[in-house]
Amino acid sequence: MSHPSLGGPRVAIIHYWLVGMRGGEKVVEALCGMFPQADIFTHVVVPESLSPILRSHRIQTTRIGRLPMAPKLYQKYLPLMPRALEELDLTGYDLVLSSEAGPAKGVIPPPDAPHLCYCHSPMRYLWDQYHVYRNGAGALTRALMPPLAHRLRQWDVTSAARVDGFAANSAHVAARIRKYWRREADIVPPPVAVEEFAPVAASERGDFYLWAGELVPYKRPDLAVEAFKKLDKPLVVIGGPDETVRRLAKDAGPKTKFLGKVPFATLKDHLARCRALIFPGEEDFGIVPVEAMASGRPVIGYGRGGLLDTVVEGETGLFFRDQSVEAIIDAVERFEKSDLFDADPDGLVAHARNFDLSAFQTGIRRSLDQIGAPA
Repeated sequence: MSHPSLGGPRVAIIHYWLVGMRGGEKVVEALCGMFPQADIFTHVVVPESLSPILRSHRIQTTRIGRLPMAPKLYQKYLPLMPRALEELDLTGYDLVLSSEAGPAKGVIPPPDAPHLCYCHSPMRYLWDQYHVYRNGAGALTRALMPPLAHRLRQWDVTSAARVDGFAANSAHVAARIRKYWRREADIVPPPVAVEEFAPVAASERGDFYLWAGELVPYKRPDLAVEAFKKLDKPLVVIGGPDETVRRLAKDAGPKTKFLGKVPFATLKDHLARCRALIFPGEEDFGIVPVEAMASGRPVIGYGRGGLLDTVVEGETGLFFRDQSVEAIIDAVERFEKSDLFDADPDGLVAHARNFDLSAFQTGIRRSLDQIGAPA
């Protein structure tokens, strides 16, 4: 995990945990591209789950990484993470970049080192989704959450005051930062690999709609499945876990097809050939809608959250305002009567390019400039 000295400012990148390559880790990867000399600090690391770019950097873990079964039980150690972050010695670093969704921003940087926090979201299990998480937890966790969450919230607000500047991945998250931390944030959408997607000829497109993502409750795949059962139209559902696929399939209509987890090539093919992406969840940002537009296909989605930043209503997609089966049915029927049904793929692709790697890096440089940091 070591790298040769490349000169330039010494940069520390702090990320909550490195156990896979999802959206947060892609942001860290993009930051590493901007600062190839950076060292990475995290609570827990699973090196074999990371990209070669991340593995090429020096990665140091907090003491959380030395606790029993940390690679699997790291989230159970959440109450210990604030102190672990504050124990990190960042002496000698010229710039600190934290990537926040779990505890990451609470490090103590040198007094002359600017600290920019890129925020995917304030910890949702402490703030806006606290009661959802608590109600879904086991008896012991439900009993422990009130006192532990109270202390963690105090630390979360206090540690926000140590940060010199915030960049949020969407206006939705910037509003949450303002609400809970009383701080303003620059808006810098995360990097989406739009160049990996491409439209197909109209003759190659199918007659199906697509739902794609992890089958978790807040993404509301149940609404899409029920709506298309009532519409009696083809729907393809991509994503796992398998037990959720089996549960949803029991009540699905005959024209709904579940593919489970699929290779990237299969996802790419379905994004390019679907009539539209169905997106009924409320996301902080939402990468899949941008991937759909990069594939030349419009989005039919719930008009809240990060989707308001990425989709232009009437041009690249269509919104429904209620998170309900009836609202999805109405939106699909409106879509099929609108100009979006035969939308120009080139226009959708051009819009998606606003969220590529270069746009992210430009935004980060702007945010660094605002706090007088080396970019």
